[in-house]
Amino acid sequence: MKPELHTEVTKSGILLDRELSQLTFNRRVMAQAEDPNIPLLERLRYLCIVSSNMDEFFEVRVASLLAAGSIGGTLAGHPALAANLQRIDKECHALVEQQYEILNNDVLPALRAAGVHLLRDQDRNEAQRAWVKNYFDREVRPLLTPIGLDPAHPFPQVINKSLNFIVSLSGKDAFGRGTAIAIVKAPRVLPRVIKLPDDISDGVSFCLLSSVIHAHISDLFAGREVIAYSQFRVTRDSDLWVDEDEVKNLRQALKGELVGRQFGTSVRLEVARNCPQELSQFLLDQFSLDQSRLYRVNGPVNLVRLSEMIDHVKQPALRFAPFIPGLAHKAIGNDIFAALAKHDILLHHPYQSFQTVIDFIRSAAYDPAVVAIKQTIYRTGMNSDLMESLIMAAKLGKEVTVIVELMARFDEEANINWADKLEQAGAQVVYGVVGLKTHAKVALVIRREEGALRFYAHLGTGNYHPTTTKLYTDFGLLTAKQDLAVEVNEVFIHLTSLTKPHNLNHLWLAPFGLQSEIIKAIRNEAKIARSGRRGRIIVKINALVDESVIRALYAASTDGVKIDLIVRGACTLKPGVPGLSENIKVRSVIGRFLEHSRIYYFRNDLAHDVYLASADWMSRNLFRRVEVAFPVLDRALKRRVIAEGLNPYLKDNTNAWELESTGQYTRRKPRAKQTPFSAQQYLMHNLGTPAPDVGE
Repeated sequence: MKPELHTEVTKSGILLDRELSQLTFNRRVMAQAEDPNIPLLERLRYLCIVSSNMDEFFEVRVASLLAAGSIGGTLAGHPALAANLQRIDKECHALVEQQYEILNNDVLPALRAAGVHLLRDQDRNEAQRAWVKNYFDREVRPLLTPIGLDPAHPFPQVINKSLNFIVSLSGKDAFGRGTAIAIVKAPRVLPRVIKLPDDISDGVSFCLLSSVIHAHISDLFAGREVIAYSQFRVTRDSDLWVDEDEVKNLRQALKGELVGRQFGTSVRLEVARNCPQELSQFLLDQFSLDQSRLYRVNGPVNLVRLSEMIDHVKQPALRFAPFIPGLAHKAIGNDIFAALAKHDILLHHPYQSFQTVIDFIRSAAYDPAVVAIKQTIYRTGMNSDLMESLIMAAKLGKEVTVIVELMARFDEEANINWADKLEQAGAQVVYGVVGLKTHAKVALVIRREEGALRFYAHLGTGNYHPTTTKLYTDFGLLTAKQDLAVEVNEVFIHLTSLTKPHNLNHLWLAPFGLQSEIIKAIRNEAKIARSGRRGRIIVKINALVDESVIRALYAASTDGVKIDLIVRGACTLKPGVPGLSENIKVRSVIGRFLEHSRIYYFRNDLAHDVYLASADWMSRNLFRRVEVAFPVLDRALKRRVIAEGLNPYLKDNTNAWELESTGQYTRRKPRAKQTPFSAQQYLMHNLGTPAPDVGE
């Protein structure tokens, strides 16, 4: 399903534009690349992250807007949408321009000074040019297939985000014809970043595959003169769509759609800055794009690939200092189920290791007392110890039920592969609910103890993914509280049987009641405030765009509720507007780790209700996904969530950005005599394991 559009609701003037808010988030990420206090390779990584974010923004958000305006073949009938796209185009071009300025004028020169060189052809010395020429002849040229365009050789299919070259040629071809344009596709099997040998390098040197091909592109057209050429990359609509009313086997249908994703509708064209006008226009015509979709860049057309260079450089001073998560499982002992029988376990990732969750599932797989394991999978990656444990559990004869979300954007292939392996092992694999994405992060273990079944659950705010658990901030709760764990089982029964879920006393479940429960809790704080008592709401989420929730927050603000919103990405709520939201503050924290945890706090007359959730406050999460928000019932763990997940972020004065009613963000800085405070640094220091001294 296409993402919801927000152009019309901004007419009311009480909401900010969602797309522009998302782009503003990328500016905050890019500010990390400008920060001289951040190690150089990490600054380069932030630039790569911005490029990756922008790719997805075009593949999904811009593609959705263009599709909405293509009804009737023109945007003329959608003036508000056309105006919004113009604003988006202007901001995107400015953002990309700034991104390459930071790369060329700041990051790459600083890396050169540190002995890390990204060499263009004109930067390479004679020995380096000879090595590159040999590399081209040996590794690259045999895999290239230049295509001279003529009626028998039409413009080729160009894969989404692939590296290609357009070449303008003079003279006639070998058959006496004046074929003037050729296309060269860069082979996907070749690395985009190539490390040069140390014996011909001053420090460590790299060159890009695009630079190698540029330097020797004339070698591909013997007897012809290359007049001009340019690298180019096209971005396509990549949101998968299947007719779920017609499809009988979603997995098989998606396998076909994954191939088609590479050739979706074109939405953006990137070329080198010096690409001649006639060549860029030729490409725009081929991809049915207008000039507003053209991006001339001063460097490689795909900055994401520079992350390969980061991985090759070994200088520790150019990276963040290594961080070792705290090992919460040390305090658990050898029997995790016995530990859970005594008390709940709260995990704060990545400050505390995700290994505890892996051990929970692995222990269940091999424990003879365990009779069943149930788990949802949204993103898990190509390699996963956790998934291997589920497969082993199935092979050992346990009842294993896995709800795999096949429509998890850009992870569809990995999830299909795991679904195949799980089924082959004997697990029951279910693909969630047709028309809804299963985004909840829950797992359940059922043991037979003293003749009765006992339930153990894990509920989390983040994915069961081995990489993101080291890079994203998330909370997870392991519990043996039977009233809570039984409700987790009810959610699984609901998802597999497609029956209406039983009444849930603890869990808030989307799409049935999550939004209404959130609004109910907000209105309760407003009621408390109207009675003269203190109303207080603190929320930490990734995005806030649901209009009904925003209107409830506005109403609570006018009733005197003090509201702090920690929203990492897009936020369409306007804070600080007199008579509307003067009691609301919004901030975004951007740091070493991606802020990903969702926390809802309502003071509720000192009851201090704390919910952790898989859901952001977006319409898609509240109505088009299966999401779970769960309470933290243990008082000590409530205090931990507040002390670790909320208070430090409200105190942060180094990585926090405050949203103004205009939609602009201002970075917080320590005031005079104020001590700098970073929430992430504080949590790393207090929850992580001290790094060993050098030499240990």
